[in-house]
Amino acid sequence: MTIVETRNIHKSFGSLEVLKGIDVEIKKGEIVTIVGASGAGKTTFLQITGTLLKPDAGMVSINGFEMNHLHEKELAKFRNRHIGFIFQFHHLLPEFTAVENVCIPAFIANVPKSGAVKRAKEILDFLGLGERLDHKPGELSGGEQQRVAVARALINNPDVLLADEPSGNLDSKNKRELHELFFDLRREYNQTFIIVTHDKDLAGMSDRTITMHDGKLVN
Repeated sequence: MTIVETRNIHKSFGSLEVLKGIDVEIKKGEIVTIVGASGAGKTTFLQITGTLLKPDAGMVSINGFEMNHLHEKELAKFRNRHIGFIFQFHHLLPEFTAVENVCIPAFIANVPKSGAVKRAKEILDFLGLGERLDHKPGELSGGEQQRVAVARALINNPDVLLADEPSGNLDSKNKRELHELFFDLRREYNQTFIIVTHDKDLAGMSDRTITMHDGKLVN
C-alpha cells in the first residue's frame, strides 16, 4: 500500500532551482533514507512532503489525499493528524514535563486529556522512558530528549514520520540506539519513515536509500 507519493515536484527560490522534478513512492511500513550532499534539495523535499512548504509544480499525496487540494487550515489539520516530524534538535518546551510535551499535538487535535496522557505514557514507556515521565527536558540526557521528541511525533498515530537529521546532534551510543528505535517502532506500529540523513550506518540499515544530487534523483 502506497502511503506517500510525489510526482514531478519542482521548487525554486528566486533564480535558484532547488528541486527539478522529483518522483517518489513510499510504501506502508517502509523505512526510506534520503542522502546526498548539502544543498542537494533533501530538506526542501522533506518540507514539501510534510506540507510545510508548497511546491511550484507537482503533486504530493499522503494516504490517498492530494495535498494540492487542501487550503491552509485544512493542511494544518491534516498535518497535525497524519504527519509526524522529528528534527535534529528536539524543540521540546523547557517548562513542560516529558508527558506534557508529548501530549501537545494530541491537545491540538482535540483529543481528551485523559486519552492523550494515557497514550503519551504508553509510547514513552515503549521508548524506555517510563521512569522519566515527569522530568523536564533540562533533567533529561540528549538521547532521552530526542526520544521524547519521537514520542511527540507518534502521539496522533501518523501515517508517516518525517525525520531531518534526527541523530545529527547525538553521540555515537545514543545515535545507534535511536536508529534501532526506528526499526522497533516499525515492528510495533508498522510505522513508515522518510529520513534525511548524512549517517552512512542509518542509510545502510534502511529498506531503501534515495540519493539526491542537484535537485534530482540519481538512483
